[in-house]
Amino acid sequence: MRLSSPELLVDITGLKELSGIRVQNGVLRIGALTRHCDIERSTEVARHVPLLAQAVVHVAHVAIRNAGTLGGSIALADPAAEYPACALALDATFVIAGASGERRVAARDFFRALYSTALGSGELLLAAEFPLLEPGYRSAFIELARRHGDYAIVGVAAHVRVERSMMSDLRLAYLGVGATPVRARRAAAALEGKVYGPQVVAAVQDALGKDIDPMPDLYHSGATKLHLARVLTGRALAALAQ
Repeated sequence: MRLSSPELLVDITGLKELSGIRVQNGVLRIGALTRHCDIERSTEVARHVPLLAQAVVHVAHVAIRNAGTLGGSIALADPAAEYPACALALDATFVIAGASGERRVAARDFFRALYSTALGSGELLLAAEFPLLEPGYRSAFIELARRHGDYAIVGVAAHVRVERSMMSDLRLAYLGVGATPVRARRAAAALEGKVYGPQVVAAVQDALGKDIDPMPDLYHSGATKLHLARVLTGRALAALAQ
């Protein structure tokens, strides 16, 4: 995309230590070089981080999923990509390494601006760590694209706790609406402690306008994107309530 002009390219695809999916220390750790197709086929991902399992089928096309990686998507930080929004909704942590050693950065602090992240000069993304799915929690991922495999016009990654039909701890993270993935906290608060129903959904959709102010693109105005985000929010909440 001509965002950089490096003098030297280093092929890291042979570093086996940077790929793989495993449960350790209460999280699901996915290596940065783990391919999309490996995530798509993983029983561990489907069991412990179902939001990713739902999102990965929307990543480009099969040929690209056979080669592209989780780390590539996260490090590029395209605001219309699926993984960054999922990481934000799930409070994931990214493991980064450089000459001075390893450090961990929460997803909410990682995405800084358009195609800009907390990765410093000389640092490499090693892995992403996702909290394991807790009892009572449900996830839903929905996006709208002009054609399947295109970057999303708008998308939403949703995660919520449901107990006796009451919803709480809702996380809504949107893709395609800003320079980074956006967490909609006011919209989520409109659902806190309530039972799913038309009036509650309407309240969440109304509050969404206070959380996001979508940027227009070549084909859609900001107002159109906000409308689409509200529609997808209603669909996501319906899926979570089932």
